[in-house]
Amino acid sequence: MYRSVTGREFMEKTKYQHLPQSDQGLGLPQPPLEKPWPAGGRIVDLPDPAGLKVKPVDLSTAINDRRSIRDYSTVPLTLDELSYLLWCTQGVREATQRPATLRTVPSAGARHPFETFVLATNVAGLEPGIYAYLAGEHRLRAHKLGADLGAKVAEVSYRQQMVARGAATFIWAAVAYRSIWRYGERAYRYFHLDAGHVCAHLYLAVQPVDCGCCGIAAFDDDGMNALLELDGVDEFVVYLGTVGKLRR
Repeated sequence: MYRSVTGREFMEKTKYQHLPQSDQGLGLPQPPLEKPWPAGGRIVDLPDPAGLKVKPVDLSTAINDRRSIRDYSTVPLTLDELSYLLWCTQGVREATQRPATLRTVPSAGARHPFETFVLATNVAGLEPGIYAYLAGEHRLRAHKLGADLGAKVAEVSYRQQMVARGAATFIWAAVAYRSIWRYGERAYRYFHLDAGHVCAHLYLAVQPVDCGCCGIAAFDDDGMNALLELDGVDEFVVYLGTVGKLRR
């Protein structure tokens, strides 16, 4: 029977009894709730999610119909639809005095360690490229632009062509200290649990807008982090989800 030495060591050493006092317990200052991007940069306003109308889908139906879809039509995603999907997966409902953000998805201790990057390959009115989602403002910030980025992200996703052929790919990157500050090494368990919560919301949210999606965990970590200009240590990609219009 195969036994993973690395996996067993990780599970053992992240048990609470092995953890020292957290930085929060030591009284160290809390890290920012969102990534502090440099001033300037191209900003794209997104439609207000409160005003967006999508067709009603019964929750039981959405759960029963959930599938991983890898083949999409060439119909573009609208900016309204992208706004809706971003809101459903990382939208900020409230910022509390704690301080913390209360979002549309659960997260351990309301730490919400993820920054969402969107690879836009076929979104109407949006130049192709990679955008950072400014969750607190519900806006996009251009991170890298270029029609070739779909192929590049697909390449570091081990050539899964649904990335390049879809309308958009959501890329969730953890800012590690945001959760480590409270949970120490245990936070590394929570990154992956939180990623599951986020992508599960995407699987359900695509259905009212006639889209399919597919979660992706197989990618070249170093290549993906380099492409997004992340150091791979303090900030690193955990999960991806492709989105595209269903074929009829």
